Amino acid sequence: MKIGTPKEIFEGEARVAMTPDSALQLQKLGYACVIEAGAGAAAGFSDKAYQDAGVEVVKTAAALWKAADVVAKVRPPSEAEVKKMNEGQTLISFFYPVANEALMKQAAAKGANVIAMDMVPRISRAQKMDALSSMANIAGYRAVIEAGNNFGRFFTGQITAAGKVPPAKVLVVGAGVAGLAAIGTATSLGAITYAFDVRPEVAEQVESMGAEFVYLDFAEAVQDGAATGGYAAPSSPEFREAQLAKFRELAPDMDIVITTALIPNREAPELWTPDMVAAMKPGSVIVDLAAERGGNCKLTKMDEKIVTDNGVTIIGYTDFPSRMAAQSSTLYATNIRHMMTDLTPEKDGQIVHNMEDDVIRGATVTFNKDVTFPPPPPKVAAIAAQKPKEKAKELTPEEKRAKEIAAFKQQTRNQVALLGIGGALLLGVGLVAPASFMQHFIVFVLAVFVGFQVIWGVAHSLHTPLMAITNAISSIIILGALMQIGSGSILVILLAGLSVFMAGINIFGGFLVTRRMLAMFQKS
Repeated sequence: MKIGTPKEIFEGEARVAMTPDSALQLQKLGYACVIEAGAGAAAGFSDKAYQDAGVEVVKTAAALWKAADVVAKVRPPSEAEVKKMNEGQTLISFFYPVANEALMKQAAAKGANVIAMDMVPRISRAQKMDALSSMANIAGYRAVIEAGNNFGRFFTGQITAAGKVPPAKVLVVGAGVAGLAAIGTATSLGAITYAFDVRPEVAEQVESMGAEFVYLDFAEAVQDGAATGGYAAPSSPEFREAQLAKFRELAPDMDIVITTALIPNREAPELWTPDMVAAMKPGSVIVDLAAERGGNCKLTKMDEKIVTDNGVTIIGYTDFPSRMAAQSSTLYATNIRHMMTDLTPEKDGQIVHNMEDDVIRGATVTFNKDVTFPPPPPKVAAIAAQKPKEKAKELTPEEKRAKEIAAFKQQTRNQVALLGIGGALLLGVGLVAPASFMQHFIVFVLAVFVGFQVIWGVAHSLHTPLMAITNAISSIIILGALMQIGSGSILVILLAGLSVFMAGINIFGGFLVTRRMLAMFQKS
């Protein structure tokens, strides 16, 4: 079978669904690859690069659609492209079935099987095929870059001879894939970053990236992602009002707002209202990643950049991934390749369209002349959302120090108890052992006692409990060895000397290393 990729006809679309590298992997699955001339040019992939990878280059889209058994695209097909489809042909692309219901029915009537990459269920096994996440990751990164391009100041704060520059304050609404990518980019550029999400369990992820999570004082159970295929679900009207009230409170302080909230097969929820825009400072920037679905800010104009009367720039571009076409194409082509791997279990170049498979069934919108959208809920749970953790009470420095000392002392007591038990066992052995055993046992007990007294006198901050017991054992070895050096046996004297030498290296070397580590934190 042949898998082919036509040139994207959507205006401004620079991505391509097959790269030379992905073509090599598809050929390993047993497929012959074909591509329309110039399909990868906008993404930086020349026809020659495809030919070098063993891909057949055809001159026209008509020839491509006729030759390919499987067609991989980025954008949903146009009506003209659907007319070129053949019975039994498989189309893999973004499709958005709710918005393209008529095209879906036409494709079904033609007998074509359509796999929508935007319908891949968000279950763990399907992450490698999750093209929405791949593109959202790029969109989140690019949103921050576009915001910086339109923002008149540094992201990071600076103190210079010419004056002080405060850091930018960035609010990211939605901590999904795009939101997390935006958070990571903004914090790495030095901005003070805030993030909000309806799922409080993502707070830990947000804070681990250096941002501050905006908590909402509102108790509402968040719908489990398993019921919605791992995607967001609508919130209640009461929750939405509390949400908007919080955003109105934040709006005057924010320099950059990036909105990423989307609900599958619905219009984007309005989260940044005109009065919030009016409350923002002149020169502020809003990047609306939901512009294609109506926008989280209703002042957003799709594929345009506008400036409001109070000097706020609102960016509604929908082609952020296309603005990084080479990277986007590489990731998307990899998603397609993984989908083809699942569709080709025998790696023999023959598609097995298994409708019992959760991933394939969830993504299939037409099959055998039937419309199969919407899919049933997946049989396996979506990527599980953890229950929100209660925030631990912050301890004062004095409480932390007392806790550390108590833990250290408890560890040491446990270690002494274990050694005491060991000593008792040895004493029991000594009762039935030769008389000479008691002499050695007395040396051992004295060494244990003195060794622990030496180590106990060292401040706990200079060593961990693990180091403490190691040093104690070394002290025991040294004391015991010193008492044995006077023995008449040359072998015992030699072993005792080696014991003193090696245990001394452990003790003194350990404290020297610790001293150097502590010196690193001292002011010069």
